[in-house]
Amino acid sequence: MDLFSLKGKVAIVTGGNSGIGLGMARGLADAGATVALAARTVDKSRKVAGEIESSGGKAFAVECDVTSGESIEAMVQATLDHSGRIDILVNNAGTNIRKEPEELTYEEWRFVLDTNLDSAFRCSTACLPAMIEAGGGKILNNGSMLSIFGSSWGAPYAASKGGMVQLTKSLAIAWAKHNIQVNCFLPGFIDTPLTQTARQQLEGLNEKVLARTPADRWGSPDDFRGLAVFLGSQASNYVTGTAIPVDGGFSVNLI
Repeated sequence: MDLFSLKGKVAIVTGGNSGIGLGMARGLADAGATVALAARTVDKSRKVAGEIESSGGKAFAVECDVTSGESIEAMVQATLDHSGRIDILVNNAGTNIRKEPEELTYEEWRFVLDTNLDSAFRCSTACLPAMIEAGGGKILNNGSMLSIFGSSWGAPYAASKGGMVQLTKSLAIAWAKHNIQVNCFLPGFIDTPLTQTARQQLEGLNEKVLARTPADRWGSPDDFRGLAVFLGSQASNYVTGTAIPVDGGFSVNLI
């Protein structure tokens, strides 16, 4: 028995057509899973799904706005219609608005929380019946270094990601009886479109990150491929409620 095989499994990855989500989607597909790339930009998702298919994997595009309950329900139904089951959910979709707290509007605060945290709860509960029917499942939640540290320019993001860790623990406890393992991964500074914008907005960020990161580089979406396979497979059946840093040592370095 191959503990890391995902043949016959079906995964949904929100925000799966770029960045960390795409890295995880590729890892899951490499291990044999059929991957639903769920995002608002469905044309981009179709293109990425085609690239995964041309590399020997199985993937398809599903249009989804994770801030909409109706869209989430439609995503789940579209995945079931296409593949008949749901075994793995990666709650990866996220956003950020970089401002000092007093400069934020409530609407901006609410938008970040809705996109990052509320969506994970709604997607997880929407997928729960299908996972129970499948005999179990795996939920992987995208946290952040800002679930550990604070930030003057990221109050709503930090609040959402701290909440993501606690949501992970609570779902892990509640759904263990269904053979569902729920874990959180905490990306450090990863080279994605989101952080490329951050480096433009925050002077000196690149130098500060490299100075503190023992690995002496920014992470890559490909650094999440193996983690996705481990947390999505039988290899992690007794691992649940965890928050795993993927940060090149940033969070354990004193200075």
